[in-house]
Amino acid sequence: MEKILDRFLRYVAVDTQSDENSGSQSSTAKQLDLLRMLKDELQAMGVEATLDEYGYVMGTIPSNIGGKVPAVGFIAHVDTAPDASGANVKPQIIKEYDGGEIELKGVPGLALKPSEFPEMLHFVGQTLVTTDGTTLLGADDKAGVAEIMDAVQYITEHPDFKHGEIKIGFTPDEEIGRGVVKFDVGRFGADYAYTMDGGEIGELEFENFNAASAKIHIQGRNVHPGSAKGKMRNALLIGMELNSLLPVEQRPEYTENYEGFFHLIGFSGSVEEADMSFIIRDHDKALFEKKKSVIQDCADFINRKYGEGTATAVVKDQYHNMREKVEPHYHVVEKAVKAMEMAGVKPKIQPIRGGTDGANLSFMGLPCPNIFAGGLNFHGKMEFVPLQSMEKAAEVILNLISLYAEG
Repeated sequence: MEKILDRFLRYVAVDTQSDENSGSQSSTAKQLDLLRMLKDELQAMGVEATLDEYGYVMGTIPSNIGGKVPAVGFIAHVDTAPDASGANVKPQIIKEYDGGEIELKGVPGLALKPSEFPEMLHFVGQTLVTTDGTTLLGADDKAGVAEIMDAVQYITEHPDFKHGEIKIGFTPDEEIGRGVVKFDVGRFGADYAYTMDGGEIGELEFENFNAASAKIHIQGRNVHPGSAKGKMRNALLIGMELNSLLPVEQRPEYTENYEGFFHLIGFSGSVEEADMSFIIRDHDKALFEKKKSVIQDCADFINRKYGEGTATAVVKDQYHNMREKVEPHYHVVEKAVKAMEMAGVKPKIQPIRGGTDGANLSFMGLPCPNIFAGGLNFHGKMEFVPLQSMEKAAEVILNLISLYAEG
């Protein structure tokens, strides 16, 4: 039986970064390298599995018990975020972590420090897997992938383990918000599912942000600066002015828990024209709609001040809060709580300050809470995952399967 750590290290060695500027599905061909590997590994374990033209791996383990019980699914995404390189990942294995700083040896002077990341101290004595400082690690969500595959391996090697029908799903492009846009829920065939895509051990989430993107184009007017008085309209400065109209206290760095935000994630251009990209987030639907209106109000103000057509705003919804779709099936949350307690893990139910494939799947008719995968500091070079958290996540999967088998 392959150890979960060895499996995880194999998966992070495959570059699977997604690309939000690509129009294809999946957005990058290299994601298919890992998806094909997973399909082949499932088949080698005797699991019926397919890889379709959109990059979705779906597998089925038939029930080995009598009677009708719900089919339960487990889903993870293979892509890594565009925020940092996912190529040539060189993990560091820190055994029996002592609570001190961890040198990231690929970048001289760079270290994971408990003074900056105090949550590191939750894992003293455990084995930590870190980056070397040159790339992200990929625990988001290859830890989830490894945990699901570890549970599948256990089931296929232990035919006495009782279970109903189990569905396995691996997806591309979650990090760019397109993870399940073409996912066929009917073909997947699960009654309920869980994404293994949360953070620190114990996390359990069934509510997330409502999310939208906003792209604003600023059309300026460039003339020679020596004769610019009364004529020049500097698109960069106008863009800065528009951003200043948004409430400072509603930026990500000043918010927590259920507080939403406006986040400027891109700003480029010249005196002649500039482009700004925002993401808009809020758990409360009414406040979310208000935030979208505020962005448009800011663009309207700029147009009144500098002339119509100066600012053009395009706001698009990305995903919505899954709570309204999961709460009517609250037993899926209660089972997850019990599965964690059976594994000796203290559940921490909290809102996701982000989104998962499970949010969109819930609105597609598949209630799908999110369970911890164990990693921390996702999307950057400070990412790490405790081995024991991955092991517990795999145990939680098996416990959930047993609970559903009980009916």
